[in-house]
Amino acid sequence: MKIAKPLIAAVLSGLMLTACASTPTVYRAQAGAPNDVGYSEYRLEAGRYRVTFQGGPGAPQAKVADYALLRAAELALRDGYDWFRIADRSTSASGYDRGPRMSVGGGSASFGRRTSFGLGLGTSFDLGPGPSVAQSIEVVFGKGPTPRDRDAYDAREIVKTVGYGRGRV
Repeated sequence: MKIAKPLIAAVLSGLMLTACASTPTVYRAQAGAPNDVGYSEYRLEAGRYRVTFQGGPGAPQAKVADYALLRAAELALRDGYDWFRIADRSTSASGYDRGPRMSVGGGSASFGRRTSFGLGLGTSFDLGPGPSVAQSIEVVFGKGPTPRDRDAYDAREIVKTVGYGRGRV
């Protein structure tokens, strides 16, 4: 029985470490699969794109939104524009049904003169990193001074501030 306690502790520690491991959110193009971490864009027309950034499990929503802005800024500068305005935005998350659960079950059986009853109680806790968040923005590019609008962004300023801090989340 002395071996059982350390073995159980080692198995539980391994399970906890595995549960805490997550796909890091890095700023990069998506590798191809729709749920891969990274950005993708779709040109709607000249000067107008839909940009999406898919974060990894547990990535902060603010970081995912910043990376979508960063990609929009890079596209604006690449295409010769100075600023962009967000015309539409949406956020989606997957993996929210991860809370603790409890279940109760029961049953009975008869074997001749004997009857048996059973009752079971089960619980589960998800120790995973959390949901995966995706941010999609539709942006319209412009030239000249950035409009004084809360949804308008200076592309160079976004690349300088958001692009500086990119890395793993």
